[in-house]
Amino acid sequence: MALLVVEGLRTHFPTRVGVVPAVDDVSFTIERGETLALVGESGSGKSVTALSIMGLVAPPGQIVAGRIHFAGRDLRAASAAELATLRGSQMAMIFQDPMTSLNPVFTVGEQIAEMLRWHKGLSSRQAWAHAVEALAAVAIPDPARRAKQYPHELSGGMRQRVMIAMALSCNPQLLIADEPTTALDVTIQAQILELIATQQRERNLGVLLITHDLGVVAQVAHWAAVMYAGRIVEIAPVETIFARPQHPYTQGLLASVPRLGRREARLPTIEGVVPKLTDLPPGCAFAPRCPEAEPRCRQGDIALKPFGDTPGHAVRCVRR
Repeated sequence: MALLVVEGLRTHFPTRVGVVPAVDDVSFTIERGETLALVGESGSGKSVTALSIMGLVAPPGQIVAGRIHFAGRDLRAASAAELATLRGSQMAMIFQDPMTSLNPVFTVGEQIAEMLRWHKGLSSRQAWAHAVEALAAVAIPDPARRAKQYPHELSGGMRQRVMIAMALSCNPQLLIADEPTTALDVTIQAQILELIATQQRERNLGVLLITHDLGVVAQVAHWAAVMYAGRIVEIAPVETIFARPQHPYTQGLLASVPRLGRREARLPTIEGVVPKLTDLPPGCAFAPRCPEAEPRCRQGDIALKPFGDTPGHAVRCVRR
């Protein structure tokens, strides 16, 4: 049984100018021990997909269709209390800015210990001891001293390690990492990614990684799903995405990545801008920017269809 199954997920936000289909017909599966990366530009629906899975979509936003099954449980049918119990204990999320996620008036050790008391029923002394162990597990030096410090006393990389320690402290089965290396320098990024990969191997975690960095995808992911305007336009094993991308948007993203030895004066770019979600063009949302667009691209809904001989490779394009 797959750890996480998302099918036909649609999350909408009503506004004064119309309904925003932030997530529109998104489907994917994550197995235990696997990492699936959601890739795309800002505003493509990656973070809203993650919040939908966690049951954290704030009103007036709501999930209007689709199925979310986690470890055999239907999360859409779960009550708010059940979801609150699952979050932290079975499903955990790392947000992109630890300074907005950590409480500035409590020490980092107290914040981890609070989770352990809530989800594991530990005493204060037991929870504190486990919090120190959690900090040690993510390679924070002198964890007993660091546990007594406040978030502002730690560096950005150290705060991100604290967030990982907090997320993993209750031994969840699924970890959602939303841009976990944003605003960190390259050296610290590599350390954080290696830390997540190590913890995944040791705990057999399923990981949903949200990023716009294709270098990160190549380094840690098993599967990649490319999102555009709220929809997955291509999904495949990472090796296939990089070696044989099929959707024009995926091809454009990969072509724009700098490479050693490339001698072009300018990197290729994708012309145009992402359309407003309240005013999407008919047919393929990428058609106005697509160099291969033809009349049938602008006619009717375009399904995500299996492509080629690679199991799991699917493309949302009428030309494929």
